[in-house]
Amino acid sequence: MADFSLSRRVAVLGSSGSIGQNTLDVLAESEGRLIPMLLSVHHRTDILVEQIQRLAPSQRPRWIVVTDETADRSPLDHLPRNIEIFFGHEALCELVRRPEVDVVLSAIVGSAGLTSTLAALEEGKTVALANKESLVMGGELLTDLVKTKGGRLLPVDSEHSAVMQALRSWTMDSLAYTAGSVDSVEKIILTASGGPFRTWSLDELANVTVENALAHPTWKMGKKITIDSATLMNKALEIIEARWFFDIPAHKIGVVIHPQSLVHSMVEFVDGSVIAQMSPPDMRLPIQLALYYPHRYPGPSLKVDWTQVQTLEFYPPDFERFPALLLGLEVAKTGGTAGAVVNAANEAAGKAFLDGKLPFQDIVKVCRSVLEHHDFDPHPTLAQLLEIDRWGRHEADKWTQ
Repeated sequence: MADFSLSRRVAVLGSSGSIGQNTLDVLAESEGRLIPMLLSVHHRTDILVEQIQRLAPSQRPRWIVVTDETADRSPLDHLPRNIEIFFGHEALCELVRRPEVDVVLSAIVGSAGLTSTLAALEEGKTVALANKESLVMGGELLTDLVKTKGGRLLPVDSEHSAVMQALRSWTMDSLAYTAGSVDSVEKIILTASGGPFRTWSLDELANVTVENALAHPTWKMGKKITIDSATLMNKALEIIEARWFFDIPAHKIGVVIHPQSLVHSMVEFVDGSVIAQMSPPDMRLPIQLALYYPHRYPGPSLKVDWTQVQTLEFYPPDFERFPALLLGLEVAKTGGTAGAVVNAANEAAGKAFLDGKLPFQDIVKVCRSVLEHHDFDPHPTLAQLLEIDRWGRHEADKWTQ
């Protein structure tokens, strides 16, 4: 029986984004088991203040951090005076190290989330990771810290949460899963909705507009993640994540298109058994599981309506239509600086598409080109990863000059 006296003090990094806002729903429903200690935003101080004002006085955080030191500070005048306000990434890294924080929910979008994630793991913290770019860029650094510092790295992406649940008693403490070693796993199968262009022809994809790409059929997410879902680059990044989360070789990771988004991922074992996790598309479930791990509690997430007819469809991916998937498999196999350079190029190319400077189909082309022209290092340091991140963005930007 789960211990309902459990309480954990939580830092939410990136509270103004979709993951952050869903996390606040989970905290509000936790009946005091999850205590907000810190909330951070980059520049949306208006949203941050609104979030805090909606929280009960007993649930308001002790600290807030605004990482963009040029952000509008006037909304902060409306905060209760007992909340301490900090500015900048260095302050965020210092605060997540403090002993008052038990769990860090890392939901800062993009490579900006890497340093704060590393800071938490260096102190042996539990990190609930929604910032996939951290593992894509620095998978070896993060997993080495888990081994040496005794922390825990738990997935918030619905796909990796599903794999964790399918593996049952898997634990990141030892980077092993006791429900079955790598040798007993035939395949980890990540599901993808297929995004808005699952049935579009190559000719139709040549004329994709920003409005088309932001119209995701299943999930409600920020613009960057929605564009990644349209190119299926999000699935490419998740392939790389899975390689590090589960310490499994790239050839044991696959993708299947599942438009209903009810099955979030599957694990196939060598004996032919397949274990899947399913639930309605609602990010509050994997968020809650990561914050409470290994316990389960009632929460705000949607439930399957078993009184209704359900249809589950699965299709093999079209690698010609979605070349990002092959790129993800290649990077997962290569490791080293490959993940950092592809992630940087993807962030820059995706922004260029949103700004009307790059055709949709060129996003993945940019990523491949930048990958093929970078100086590969199999075991980069943090400083090297940050430098390759800057270089990759600069190289991608050349496509729009």
